[in-house]
Amino acid sequence: MEVRTSRFGVLQIAEERIIHMPKGLLGFSQYTRYCLLEPGEDSCFFWFQCIDEPALAFVITDPSLFIAEYSVPIRPEQMGDMGLGKLEDAQVFVIVNKVDQMLTGNLQGPLVINTLNKVGEQLVLAEKRWTTRHPLVKVGAVAAHAAMIA
Repeated sequence: MEVRTSRFGVLQIAEERIIHMPKGLLGFSQYTRYCLLEPGEDSCFFWFQCIDEPALAFVITDPSLFIAEYSVPIRPEQMGDMGLGKLEDAQVFVIVNKVDQMLTGNLQGPLVINTLNKVGEQLVLAEKRWTTRHPLVKVGAVAAHAAMIA
């Protein structure tokens, strides 16, 4: 499938790599199809590119790479919505933002994706321990990735 992006031009993405977010993302409920773009083999940051809007893309990461104790409670009905039979089939990502010299993650609104059927949902966590701008790492510590989100 041909995907037009404002950052990377036209890309060829296999249909089986399309991630369906039936409820969309917060503030972008009308966009439900995305793909994960990996800038490099050993990168810990990825682009979550919208299939239907070339300018809509988010930098995301696996929060466990930065915060070992982070976990996402998934309710049975949410598992059903995503077709998740077991938690081991879920991959969790968070949207990354640059605030001054810090990369932060939205730990209150994680993206949970079923790795088998590529259906996901952005959850909203009630736990006050996590914030929408939780510090992950200083920009200087990931200089190789800083240009990607600047």
